[in-house]
Order: sequence, then C-alpha cells, then structure tokens
Amino acid sequence: MAIFLGIDGGGSKTSCVVGDENSVLGAGVSAGSNVIRVGERQAREALGAAIRQACAAANVTPAQIKRTCVGIAGGARPEIAAVVRRLLAEFVSSEIEVVGDMVIAMESAFGSGPGVIVIAGTGSIAYGRNSKGETARAGGWGFAISDEGSGHWIGRAAVAACMRAYDETGVEGEGGLLERIMKSWSVTTREQLVVNSNKFPDFAGLLPAVLSAADARDATAHLVLTQSGMELAILAGIVIARLFGNDKTATVAVSGGVFCNSDLVRHVFDKSVRAAYPQVSPNTTVIDPVEGALALARKKSMTAEKINPGSMT
Repeated sequence: MAIFLGIDGGGSKTSCVVGDENSVLGAGVSAGSNVIRVGERQAREALGAAIRQACAAANVTPAQIKRTCVGIAGGARPEIAAVVRRLLAEFVSSEIEVVGDMVIAMESAFGSGPGVIVIAGTGSIAYGRNSKGETARAGGWGFAISDEGSGHWIGRAAVAACMRAYDETGVEGEGGLLERIMKSWSVTTREQLVVNSNKFPDFAGLLPAVLSAADARDATAHLVLTQSGMELAILAGIVIARLFGNDKTATVAVSGGVFCNSDLVRHVFDKSVRAAYPQVSPNTTVIDPVEGALALARKKSMTAEKINPGSMT
C-alpha cells in the first residue's frame, strides 16, 4: 500500500495529512511554516512537528511515505521551492513536489476543472483556470504591497484605523478595538503600540482581536472586516474578468482563516461578487487546501507509475 503526504504550509498554521490511495489516515497541525514569513528555523520545526503528528495518527513512519506535495506561498519561485525541499528532506526521503498555495487550493476545490479560488489567510491571492486551461492570478505579491483583505491586511488596517481615530479625537478608545489590540500585543500605552507596529509586527495575529471587537459591535472593527470582504471580491473579479470574458460564468470558492473565522467577510465577499457578476456561482463551503496537496501527491505518483510501471510497489 502506497502512503502519501500532503502539506499546506501557511504563514500562521501548517496542516499536514497522510493518506493511502483512497483515504486519509492521519492529520497534524503546527505553527506556520512559510519560510518567507517565519524563516527557515521555525519552518523546519513546524514542518517536522506536523509530519510527526500526522504519521503518528496514521500509524506509519515518514520512511513509508511514497510521495510528498507541499503548497506554500512563493512555492512557484525556484529559490523558495529549493529551501522547502531541503527542509522536508530532513524528515521524508520520498519525492517532494513544492507548489504555490493557490495550486493545492485549486486542486481541492476544482480538481483539474475550471473555477476561481480566493485565499485569505495570513496573506491573500485569487487564482483561476478556465475551460481552455488558461490561468490567471491577482494579488499575493507580499504584505508590503499587496495581500489585500488578508489577516495581515486586516490587522494593519485595524491599527491604522485606531490611530486615525485618535488623531481625530485626541482620545484613546476604551473597551473597544484599540483595547483588544493592545491586550493582544501586551502593550499598555499608545506609544508602545506605535513602536510595536513599526518593528516587524505580527499584524495577522491581531485577527482574533478584530473579530472579537466586531462581535461586540465595534464600528471600526466592523468597517475593517467589511473592507476586507470588498478587497477580496475585487481580487476575484479581476481573475473572473480575465479568464471568463463577457460571459463571466464561473464557480468561485474560498479558502483560508479569514473566511473560516469571519461570517461578515464571507457575506460581504459573496454579496460583492454576486452584484458584479450575477452569473457567478459561489461555493458555500470553505475549502481545505491540504486535501488538494494530498490529491496532487497521489496524482503525480499515479502519473509516474504509468510512465514507469512498478514504481508504486
């Protein structure tokens, strides 16, 4: 029986599944392993932890794994793929394929068929494929210039909105979004918040604080999440227009922690996409990309078996 490994290496979370040809045998979760955001050391630790956990749950050893597929932001870049492949080789001896995170999400949502996937986790991107096999993307160019609507974008926008409110009123809000942000970052003054915001901050880590404030009817948090949904809809619209032309018929799926955790973002996103493209059919289920990684590992192995019979034994 051949054993396969699929990994979704996100900026905040690493998901890992082990399976055979037909079923999932075990899963593991650890901290983020996107080397661009967390560096090689943390990525190595997170990948190792997730793999060990999944293998233990599946009652297999890493040595039994036939093929591994990992999806990670920047995975299409040869230099990033080489680093990830080197890190994974410390834990598995099988063939390793490194692809972009949108590739495994697309596989999970549509297989080899057409559609548009919008991912909003620590970062964000929209990616699609039409019936001709043509592909297009929008966003996903990194948090400094892009990643609209993502967890990082939401956290940064929330801090910026709080500081704008202070500029306008000269009063620090109490009991609302600002207080939750300061508690999340373990700071007690506005000055400390500003210093922290300009020293490589974990803006994506503020997402729970923003969601909590929105649940408590904080107007600023509600506005930030609404803007997130609209930004993500714009990314989807760009890909829809490029791939599906005047017809604009497409199925749109979503993935990532922002969509998983915020009904408001999902609602605004769906409403905005439907308003701009009435013929578009949204997929109401949030896609788990790691399932696509496992599916790709299986597919690649089956392709190799056809070319080289006996390789699956």
